[in-house]
Amino acid sequence: MRWKTWWLPLWLGCALGSVYLLPQAGETAQSAAKKNLPGNEGGWWFKPMGPTEAEVGTLGSETEFAKAICLKPRKDEYDLDGNIIPDRIDLSVVLSGSDLNSSIHRPERCMSAQGHLITSSGNLDIKLPNGRMFDAKRLISVQTFPGKKGAPAIKLNCVTYYFFVGHDQITDDHWERTFIDIKDRLIRGMDQRWAYISVSMWYGKTPMLDKEIPLSEADGKLSDFLTNFVLEQVDWSQIKR
Repeated sequence: MRWKTWWLPLWLGCALGSVYLLPQAGETAQSAAKKNLPGNEGGWWFKPMGPTEAEVGTLGSETEFAKAICLKPRKDEYDLDGNIIPDRIDLSVVLSGSDLNSSIHRPERCMSAQGHLITSSGNLDIKLPNGRMFDAKRLISVQTFPGKKGAPAIKLNCVTYYFFVGHDQITDDHWERTFIDIKDRLIRGMDQRWAYISVSMWYGKTPMLDKEIPLSEADGKLSDFLTNFVLEQVDWSQIKR
């Protein structure tokens, strides 16, 4: 039956295009995620960062950003000057505005502008001590930094986890988030602010270490960091599933 081959893309296109026709809702439901970052947590020091020009220019004016470089000393590891060598995790919390048309989007769309070439994508379960569990997207990429003053470019292996936190739901799927927005606006008469949370870490050969960090070590530290961070930064009494 040939109609099946064209009906599904047509239906999907109409559904996604309906975002531009949705009425503006009167009520705005806030994300269960907190925007304000801690100064220290779990032995990590949070160094605040501002958004990039690309982020500010791409997303709506109501978008709010909370970003940080997170550092934690590696046990018994020092450089030649006796300084502590830290692990580094890059953290980003982006809180959308109420306008779906200029809201947050899949990070895969903007990671290339930050020098990332994504080589694989998958999903993983994050389990919390409070018994809750949610899915996160896991991306493997190679991030390229241009060399300064004619020096060769620097290429670093990177692993990234991300997901979206709405008013009462968590998802790692951009399309599911879009359909939740459409349903809430049509059925519940409610705008919903979403928080996009991502954490990333370099592995292999990195600028801070003489030895290589195995991917398994980076995965373990990202998972531990995210578990502690989300436990405190999300109001779990709001989350239904």
